[in-house]
Amino acid sequence: MNTMTTPSAEGPRIAGARACPETATPRRARGPAPALLLALAALLPGCSTLNAVNPFAGRTPPAPLGTPGHVTGFVGGVAAEEPRAAIVAREILSAGGTAVDAAVAGAFAMSVTLPSRAGLGGGGACLVYNQARRTTEAVVFPPGARAGLPQGMDRPAAVPLMARGLFLLHTRGGRLRFEQLVRPAEDLARLGTGISRVLADDLAAVARPLLADPNARSVFQGPGGGTLAAGDRVTQLDLGATLATLRTAGVGEMYQGPLSNRLEDGSRIAGGGLTGPELRAARAEVTEPQRLQAGNDLAFFLPAGADAGAGTAAAFQEAFAGRAAFSGSGQPVGAQAGLLTLDPDGNAVACAFTMNNLFGTGRIVPGTGILLAAAPGAGGVPMAPLAAALATGRELRGFRAAAAGSGQQAAGPAAGASLAAALRNQPPAAIFSSVPEPGRGLVISCPGYAPASNATCSGSADPRGGGVALGSFAR
Repeated sequence: MNTMTTPSAEGPRIAGARACPETATPRRARGPAPALLLALAALLPGCSTLNAVNPFAGRTPPAPLGTPGHVTGFVGGVAAEEPRAAIVAREILSAGGTAVDAAVAGAFAMSVTLPSRAGLGGGGACLVYNQARRTTEAVVFPPGARAGLPQGMDRPAAVPLMARGLFLLHTRGGRLRFEQLVRPAEDLARLGTGISRVLADDLAAVARPLLADPNARSVFQGPGGGTLAAGDRVTQLDLGATLATLRTAGVGEMYQGPLSNRLEDGSRIAGGGLTGPELRAARAEVTEPQRLQAGNDLAFFLPAGADAGAGTAAAFQEAFAGRAAFSGSGQPVGAQAGLLTLDPDGNAVACAFTMNNLFGTGRIVPGTGILLAAAPGAGGVPMAPLAAALATGRELRGFRAAAAGSGQQAAGPAAGASLAAALRNQPPAAIFSSVPEPGRGLVISCPGYAPASNATCSGSADPRGGGVALGSFAR
């Protein structure tokens, strides 16, 4: 079982959505260096605890806002489907970023480290809890459906919404600069990163059709002629250049600039057939989530359109009542990736991402490194369900728990059952016992509510999957 636990007293907090580095209380995180975090993420399962000891006595002054080590004590936590994306998100929390900042950075990183399920050519949806305002919102940006397709396109692509969605997410409580949140993903793409177990499994599942595309073959083919294996290194220079463009010129370049022109032309070559008007019209939106009363808490779920039949809320109700969460029915649909973040102030984000198919269309737009998501409803590809859930106290006591699910048609039951288990105070070892196959869950839970009782918070990733939960850990 992969868990994060915080048995220590609550550490110092960052106050305000726009803290100033000159006036904020100096803080420095105590915790392992990034290299150690990589080692921890690789050694699944694992369990660690957080210590909030006074870090200032006889030590160097804390790092400035935006630099890992800025936060002392409890930095929050991350649970993600892919370990390196989790490490990126955790470092943003350590640098003083909010849960929103960490989710944005982690999602961009996942577009590099887990492109089979999350990418610039795809999209997703997130639930965002703002502790200061006591509000929960849904930010929705699924891979868009097509009104019509140009003739001759054999792999119709979804309208990409990931970049615009993450930019909109950043406006819901980000503290660090947006470009700072793109940079870790850019570095992973340019300098290379190791193939995780979950990506290696996805590559093996679709090796033949994926390697049929010359652009995908140049990225994902191993030295032996098959796909890259776990531990192999992958470098994505074109994707790194695209991320650099988004960082320096803004995400608008992908929808109404030179990059959008290249995306339109290149997608035609790749058989996806995206058009300039479709890209310009693509919009993410903030909307109201579904909500249910759950004892002393309120549980929130993605709107029905984003949920796409996942049945997350219904599965939660069954599991919370002590009944088995039903498994998804019908043929397998899509592939998803989850990401959860919590910061010291009690802000939290629960996200689910998808390409509507494993590796989307299986084709990369030449010169951009962008894998095209599969258009929902076109070519027999259904929209993949997106499953995320979040709970807060009914009496404004703060954040209680968050969950995300993956596993095709079982994603909704996975997220619903995981959240219900957390609210019923089941121990980490038992949280995922009611998640039906092929579902996989992620959870962050604070039984005493955050931020008042951060010491009670813990995070877990389903041991049957390749995910990880990270906080301020010491072995």
